[in-house]
Amino acid sequence: MNTITKNIILTPFNLLYKISPAFELKLMFKLKQGYSLDLKNPITFNQKLQWIKLYDKNKWMPKCCDKYAVREFVDKMGCSELLNVLYWQGTNPDDIPYDTLPDKFVIKVTHGSTFNIIVTDKEKLDKNETKKKLNNWLKAKFIPCYGEWFYGKIPPKIIIEQYLQDGNSDDLIDYKIFCFNGKAKLIDVHSGRFGTHERNIYDTKWNFMEDVYFKYKHFEGIEKPKVLDDLIRYAEILSKEFNHARVDFFVVDNKIYFGEITFTNGAGFDCIKPYEFDVKMGSWLNLN
Repeated sequence: MNTITKNIILTPFNLLYKISPAFELKLMFKLKQGYSLDLKNPITFNQKLQWIKLYDKNKWMPKCCDKYAVREFVDKMGCSELLNVLYWQGTNPDDIPYDTLPDKFVIKVTHGSTFNIIVTDKEKLDKNETKKKLNNWLKAKFIPCYGEWFYGKIPPKIIIEQYLQDGNSDDLIDYKIFCFNGKAKLIDVHSGRFGTHERNIYDTKWNFMEDVYFKYKHFEGIEKPKVLDDLIRYAEILSKEFNHARVDFFVVDNKIYFGEITFTNGAGFDCIKPYEFDVKMGSWLNLN
């Protein structure tokens, strides 16, 4: 379901959010999670993410939610070596310099998590269809009722980055490291992002938490990355300015690439099973 359709369906919630953000989030939380949102004494991780949406106004959050502007923050934190190669950035699809681009690359619009075009053969790319998609994506607005105020504050751009490929596989493993008050506690590993989407949960010692589920089913385990300690170190550096941050990375031939920073995983509406683990995650987060 695209953003426009969602906005139409969620119109009553969007209107209610303008009147009373806290009340609207309580209503949506109850509908999605099945239990009440307590903002005065939040206990679970998902409850605390709602608190962050309402009360955490860290100045870096809007920049870190933009795929181009976040590069400034990564550089500021002394981690510029993690940044992927940037071929081009701009606001007009007509200006994309296709002639100078390599055969493989990735086109992204910077203010959305799904606004990506993976190009593995430049000659087969439909440029007119690409232009149409990019123009539509540039106009897309975030759904207000989810309460993630930090998205869409930066004017969107188009960026073109290096295509990353680990070995012969087109399916990069996505390492999402959950940090609480600057300390890594959890690694959410995704496989099959463009097919059968699966995810495993590990602790920072790479122990598989087979009884913990975040929305998707588990997949066959993978070996501990050789650069695990570095992944954790970088995640803690990039998260230390925030109460909570999920820092995402890719690894290609043991080289680490920065992916993105997220402050409200699943907008705080993902079902974490069992419920007791949602409580445990909440205990890791101190909302100063």
